[in-house]
Amino acid sequence: THFDYHSIHDNLLKLDMLGHDDPTMIKMLEDITGINAREIPLDDAETMSIFTSISALNIDKDELLGETGSVAIPEFGTRFVREMLKDTQPTTFDELVRISGLSHGTDVWLNNAQTLVREGVANLKQVICARDDIMLYLIDKGVEPKLSFTIMESVRKGKGLKPDWEEEMRKNNVPEWYIESCKKIKYMFPKAHAVAYVMMAFRIAWFKVHHPKAFYAAYFSIRAKAFDAAVMTNGDEVVLSKIEELNSMEKISQKDESMLVTLEVCHEFYKRGFKFEPIDLYKSHSKNFLVTDEGLIPPFTAISGLGEVAAQNIVDAREGEKFMSIEDIQRRCSKVSKGVIEMLSENKVLRDIPNTSQMTLF
Repeated sequence: THFDYHSIHDNLLKLDMLGHDDPTMIKMLEDITGINAREIPLDDAETMSIFTSISALNIDKDELLGETGSVAIPEFGTRFVREMLKDTQPTTFDELVRISGLSHGTDVWLNNAQTLVREGVANLKQVICARDDIMLYLIDKGVEPKLSFTIMESVRKGKGLKPDWEEEMRKNNVPEWYIESCKKIKYMFPKAHAVAYVMMAFRIAWFKVHHPKAFYAAYFSIRAKAFDAAVMTNGDEVVLSKIEELNSMEKISQKDESMLVTLEVCHEFYKRGFKFEPIDLYKSHSKNFLVTDEGLIPPFTAISGLGEVAAQNIVDAREGEKFMSIEDIQRRCSKVSKGVIEMLSENKVLRDIPNTSQMTLF
């Protein structure tokens, strides 16, 4: 709209419609394993350990993966948050919630809480992590509840502190580092959001530890936005080579950034002893990875450039009888173009199928 928001906010209903992959991923994990995710214990020691160590994944120290096993875990999988885990060494669910609050805020961790933790001024339990922390801490120190709420609201919106508020905080023995920390903050996450996010993240992490193939199947199906079968299903050496190639580029596109994230997860997948089986004309799903004894079968959409419509068309057309030839595939699959046939051939999906249905008699 060309109208300023403030001129229409009184008479326009605004809805924030946010997509969220985590519930979709949990549903797929439940379908694969038959386990009710809501019954997963949120204090599982092995799962908790991957936020500070990689040993629970049975992987030796790996330079690319770093010191934690949280790669591909929602909220904790980015390099930024993995560095936070390294600094804070969380051992409890509460500490994971605090880290989630820190990572979603603006000027809450960087140049603020991170410095306090690294310099030993305060620890993870003492620094400001979520907006609720401010109000509860000030009330606990003796500041009047309504003023505590007002200060929290001002700080979490990035409006800082008024001089008389600072004076009141000092009267109640609030340390200087805490006051300065409040003044740096631009935006703060509500704790309830952090708890909800971490509950989902921990449940997904539990599957990563205890049902790894199901975890990778769900991750690659739902969260991997740039999976390229030609690169990622041909072994760890090819994956590492592609990572090196992308990292050496001066300027990298958003698509390549997404591919780098997926390549890192592929590397971990291989390091844990799993493998990708070939894409199969009769077994592969249209868009979901399937669990096998040794690893995963990629779907048709894992082929770069092959869309969901063509993939589903192949799945629907193969029901009932096998394809006699490439000619037969084109006849029965109206959405499969010549280009898609070439993609399938290049990825060796059609390696045992003749070009035509005609028989040679002599």
